Amino acid sequence: MAAEQRARAVRLLELHHSGRLLILPNVWNPIGARMLEASGYPAVATASAAISSSLGYLDGERLLRSSMIDMIGRIAGSVDVPVTADVEAGYGDSLHELAETIGLLLDSGAVGINLEDSLEEGGELRAVDGQCARIAQAREVADRRGIPMVINARTDSFVSGPFADNTERIEDCVARGRAYAEAGADCIYPMGPGDLDTLRQLRERVAAPLNVLVTEGAASLAQMQEIGINRVSLGPFVFRSCLAKFERLAIDLAALDSAAIFEDMKAREDVAELLRVESEGE
Repeated sequence: MAAEQRARAVRLLELHHSGRLLILPNVWNPIGARMLEASGYPAVATASAAISSSLGYLDGERLLRSSMIDMIGRIAGSVDVPVTADVEAGYGDSLHELAETIGLLLDSGAVGINLEDSLEEGGELRAVDGQCARIAQAREVADRRGIPMVINARTDSFVSGPFADNTERIEDCVARGRAYAEAGADCIYPMGPGDLDTLRQLRERVAAPLNVLVTEGAASLAQMQEIGINRVSLGPFVFRSCLAKFERLAIDLAALDSAAIFEDMKAREDVAELLRVESEGE
């Protein structure tokens, strides 16, 4: 199993350097992961917000670490492709607590992580040195296991911190990205609007692979690939899109209209192909 996990980690890192945009429509359950694998996606990513929401909690480490790791493990164990997991800020302020989280994550079968530098949503960011120490700690734990875990270091320079304008935010993002890569991160994830001008500047000034969140105001996927962005995430957006469809169906049913529920519905046998036949625990 260790050799297989190492191979998946190596494969995930290779996907960041393939020259082709790695697209990750973040999932929150095993069947979503299997659907992506069946559709030819070479890797799967989880979304902490989607997992938390699906279990009835707000994002922001309000879900128990054990609950988050359990779902990540179910997802990682359901597919053969590499799985990278969103663990927010690492579930713990101390390096010891972070090391415990990384160990549990690796035990789950995941081979990559997102690790963010916000102290709280929309608030202050961790000091650069402090976040670098956390990234180095995550790398050390993985190295001791012999697993080249892919660390996607998220920086919230564009959504947090006391910056006067976008120029200051870009400067902070570049400084953090360079420092995080030096500390052991494999990919830098600038959480922000993803507009083409900002992405061009970051691409020119940060040597490490870049991950971008796909938003309505972001550059197109074709543009991102053209300028050399390595990876894109959808965060909680796939989950929210599915939730909106469920709400529309519920409204129709309340109005005594059941027609829409049978439109564009997967057949029972198609769903069955994505499910295991053995009982849980076998």
